[in-house]
Amino acid sequence: MSGNNYYYGDNVNMYGGQGNQGIVKNQAAAVGQDPALVAALAELHRMIAELRAQVPAASARLLDESLPALSTDAAVPAQERHRALMAIAGIAATVGAVGQPVAQAVQAVIGLLGG
Repeated sequence: MSGNNYYYGDNVNMYGGQGNQGIVKNQAAAVGQDPALVAALAELHRMIAELRAQVPAASARLLDESLPALSTDAAVPAQERHRALMAIAGIAATVGAVGQPVAQAVQAVIGLLGG
């Protein structure tokens, strides 16, 4: 946006390919509307930071890759958020008792998200 030029709407860029059709729109309600969910996600982030120091490097990378999907600011597609939560729960389950609190926190977040 500059001067008196305003743009509202979709911005689509396609480079090459064949049979390109349609547009995927991922619109979701803001996660930040539910204070309980915001608190649960913040606690989960804290617990993941602690767990990260206790897992192998490959698992730590997967935890890091999963964190953006747990943002309260982004309109993350439900499937992506669920995939991230399942990855975190899987890592937590593999480390036994150390990961149990993280697995429980993931279950709490899933419950707040509606299943």
